[in-house]
Amino acid sequence: MSRTYSNPLLYRPARPAPRHVAVIGAGTIGPDIGYYLKSALPHIRLTLVDVAQPALDRALQRCDDYARKAVARGKMSEAEAAAVNAGIVGTLDYHALADCDWVIEAATENLSLKQRIFADVERIVSPHAVITSNTSSLPAQRIFAELERPDRATITHFFAPAWRNPAVEVIAWEKLDPDVLAYLRWIFAVTGKVPLLTSDVVCFMLDRVFDNWCNEAALLLDRATAAEVDSAVAAYVHAGPFFVLNLARGNPIITETNTLQAEEEGEHYRPAPIFRSVDTWLTVAPGKQVEMGPETAAATRDRLLGVLFSQSVDILDRGIGSAADLDLGCKLALGFKHGPLELMRDLGEPKSHRIFERFAAERPGMPTPARPLADYQQFWRHLLVDDVDGVKVITLRRPEALNALHDEMTDEILAVIRLYEADPAVRGFVIVGYGTKAFCAGGDIGRFPSMLGDREASAQYARDCSRLLVHLDAMEKPVVAALNGIAIGGGFELAMRCHGIVALRPAWMQLPEITLGIVPGIGAMVVPYRRWPDAAAVFHGMLRCADRLEAPRAFELGIVDRLAEDYPALIRAAVERVDTLAGRHTGVQDGKVRIAAFEPIEPKAANGQLLSAEVIGIIETAVAEAAAAATFSEALEVGYRAWGDSACTAAAREGITAFQQRRKPDFTKTS
Repeated sequence: MSRTYSNPLLYRPARPAPRHVAVIGAGTIGPDIGYYLKSALPHIRLTLVDVAQPALDRALQRCDDYARKAVARGKMSEAEAAAVNAGIVGTLDYHALADCDWVIEAATENLSLKQRIFADVERIVSPHAVITSNTSSLPAQRIFAELERPDRATITHFFAPAWRNPAVEVIAWEKLDPDVLAYLRWIFAVTGKVPLLTSDVVCFMLDRVFDNWCNEAALLLDRATAAEVDSAVAAYVHAGPFFVLNLARGNPIITETNTLQAEEEGEHYRPAPIFRSVDTWLTVAPGKQVEMGPETAAATRDRLLGVLFSQSVDILDRGIGSAADLDLGCKLALGFKHGPLELMRDLGEPKSHRIFERFAAERPGMPTPARPLADYQQFWRHLLVDDVDGVKVITLRRPEALNALHDEMTDEILAVIRLYEADPAVRGFVIVGYGTKAFCAGGDIGRFPSMLGDREASAQYARDCSRLLVHLDAMEKPVVAALNGIAIGGGFELAMRCHGIVALRPAWMQLPEITLGIVPGIGAMVVPYRRWPDAAAVFHGMLRCADRLEAPRAFELGIVDRLAEDYPALIRAAVERVDTLAGRHTGVQDGKVRIAAFEPIEPKAANGQLLSAEVIGIIETAVAEAAAAATFSEALEVGYRAWGDSACTAAAREGITAFQQRRKPDFTKTS
């Protein structure tokens, strides 16, 4: 029996990563699934299977085109592209699957066809091969119930474009071996996906949100045009429902999936008849809007929010998926700007109640809340919390932002620590990032742009942002940072306030604030000089030039306590470090510290970017004053004030504006 972890990378698989994967169906999504796997695991053999050679030829060409584009955009080297394309073959012969470790079916959404495919597959592959279907709506019970070994089969539902969209639903159904489920979640996380666990119902979790969102939009065409509907909900989604339907040629899909829901769950899910008579909708592109009457716009928004909220509470009331996965999945897979539960919270209970009441009146039979609305908000939105041998492992999960900190995540980390720090069964804490790329890629700039030019408000903002870090400083139980990838800016500042740091060998750290014309104001100009004074020259370069610090070098300097080769070893090292530090760790020291003097430098980053000499001067002054401070708290205050000083420079305004406009800053015009 597999132990279940919220963070799939905590699982230790008994079987290795697959060596030979087959994808059945070389049409729309199959080649994209294959290319994703081959890009993440270039050493594997990939076999594409179809009934038509032209489809296979097009699929192989598409994989080659993807790799060429990646090289042209600097995302992949020529050698890497060659490795991705090596070992991809197309075939009409199912017997090529004989030694596959994993077979993924991505054929037409037809139950009898899928059942025939899997009966053929099972006769050919080994008893231990994993078998999955990419269906978006058909339950596993219907597809796999007749297999001799249904325990190794389930649904893995990808979202377009499958080679890039990180979301994938993994369906837990009654006959599935828990170890196979854990293995699939693990392999998806290892390869850069975000597996979302759902139960085995028609349309699972995210498709019932999307399909009913689109169906409701079509039912509104008696009062608004397609362009008006897309315009009315522009605040909630990156692209309106009709634009997405055009892009995905989704009209037949909505007809099919909502017919399934109607047969299973009631006539109120019956698809809008207009889907059968329209091929393409006349609408507007994302970012464009048409004028419409305010009453029509409000009614349209209420109706679509109504179906979104209705499906969300139904998913949670029936245990189809978790609240955190629902919100995250709607953003990653479906293009919502905010998750539905986040929208409900931000609207407030009175407005949400009004929307539910209006929707129930207009659409009788659709789900309504079974609990008080406040109950649906009781979950960790941005964290996964697991127990590993009496240590709470807190996983930062904002994959869309490389686990960057913001106010809500900061408060959640603090709340989890406060919840368990007095529990005698908890020996300590580990903080790690979700996935394999990032521990934490800094902090969102949040309210800071509005404070530019206001020294006091900016300094207070730095103090406010330090609430978690100051709590860590005073803790008795140890907290260890496990750097599973990059730790940048505020992410490195979080790590250095933990009582120990362990890291994967490829991880690296950076303080890039100087490239934005600001200083790191929540401890980086203070803490490292007090914890690792012998590495002062290294921190000088990180602060003034945004130099990178590789994990092996940090280990040599004593900044990182241990290096690990893979994620499981990283967590083991972190838990062991918690035990080593228990009752022995000390806070950051008071008193003055002696550090190496600053050598004059040219205001230029290692990558050649010109920097602000004024802001470099603020850093040098702050570091010297903080080192001379009599207490640690006084030294931190120096850093907060320096953050405020940098906010009043022309360089900060240029740097932050450039960041918001996604361009390189030009500090030459600020000097």
